[in-house]
Amino acid sequence: MLHPPEFKSLHATFSTSLTATLGTPRLLRYDHGAHPLEDLPGHVRAASSLRRQGSRLVILQDDVSALAVLDPSTGSTHPILLPSGPDGARVFDDARGNKKFKMDLEACVVLPDGRLVAFGSGSSPQREKIVTIASGKGAIAQQLSGSDFYASLRIHTAAHGTRLNIEGAVVHGDWLRLLQRGNGKRGGDSWNAILDIPLDKFVGWLDSRKSVPPVRRIFEIDLGNVAGVACGFTDAAVADDGRVAFLACAEDTEDALDDGPVLGCRFGWLAADNQAVVMTTIVDSDGQPTRLKLEGIETRIDGGSVFDVVADMDRGDEPARIAELIVRD
Repeated sequence: MLHPPEFKSLHATFSTSLTATLGTPRLLRYDHGAHPLEDLPGHVRAASSLRRQGSRLVILQDDVSALAVLDPSTGSTHPILLPSGPDGARVFDDARGNKKFKMDLEACVVLPDGRLVAFGSGSSPQREKIVTIASGKGAIAQQLSGSDFYASLRIHTAAHGTRLNIEGAVVHGDWLRLLQRGNGKRGGDSWNAILDIPLDKFVGWLDSRKSVPPVRRIFEIDLGNVAGVACGFTDAAVADDGRVAFLACAEDTEDALDDGPVLGCRFGWLAADNQAVVMTTIVDSDGQPTRLKLEGIETRIDGGSVFDVVADMDRGDEPARIAELIVRD
C-alpha cells in the first residue's frame, strides 16, 4: 500500500539583506557556426537549464534537439546532437508549425556516478522524455521514454488542479528534487512545489526501468507575484552549505505550453532544513529589475556567492545568454 507523501506548505518572504545582481550577459554561439544538414543553428537557442558535469557546463535547449557544452575556461561552445524529430527536424517552433514535437527539456542533474540526466517538462505526452549522457568527452546521449515516471508525478499536480510542468531539478543529499512550476496565470492559482524522490529509487528505476520511484515529500511554496502575475520556478542549484538556490520568473501567459512577456525575476534560498524560504528581486548592474527570462542556474566550483545563469530570449533568431549572478546575504 502506497503511503501519501509528507506535505509542507511554505511562504517565501522578501529579505532586506539579500541581493542578487546580474552581470553583463554574453551571447552563446557555437564555435563552428550553423550546421544546416543537422538542422542546427549557429547559436544556442532557448537555454532552459545548465549543470556542471566535470569541468564543463552542459546547457539544455527547450526547443532544439541538441545539448550545448560550454568550456568555462575558454568560452568554447559545441553541440551534442539528440535524435531528430519528424522530417529530420531538430528545431521546433510556431513558425515551422512543429512546436508540439519538441521534447521541452527543462531540468537536469548530475548523478553521483557522473551521468547527466535531463528531464522534459512533462506538460504534454511528447515532453515526457529523459536524456542521459555519461561523463567524459565523446559520450553519446541516450534518449528514454519516461511515461510511467511522469504519470506518477501527474497524480500530485492533478490533485492540486494544475498541469505538470517540471522546470528544475537538483540532487540534494539522498533526494532527487523536482521543481514544479506554477503556470503563471494572471489573477489565477499557481502551484509551485518541490517533489522529493529518494535518489536511490530513481537511479534504480533509471537503470532497470521496473519500479517507478515514489514521491515521498512535497513542499508547496508560495512565491508571490509581480503585477498580478504569479512567479514560477525556473531552476535551482545546491550550495555548499546545503541551501537550495532557486530562480523564479513572472511570465504573463495563460498556458504552460505558451511563452509570454517576463515581468520580473527573483532569486531565492530554501533553507537546508526546508523550514524557510527567502527571496529578492534580481537586478542588473544599474540596479534595475531584469526582464531577462532566467531559466538556468548553477553554482561555481569554488562554492562562493557567484552563480552561472542562462537566459532564454524566446526568439529563435536571438542567441541565448549566459551571465554571472552575484548574490549577497
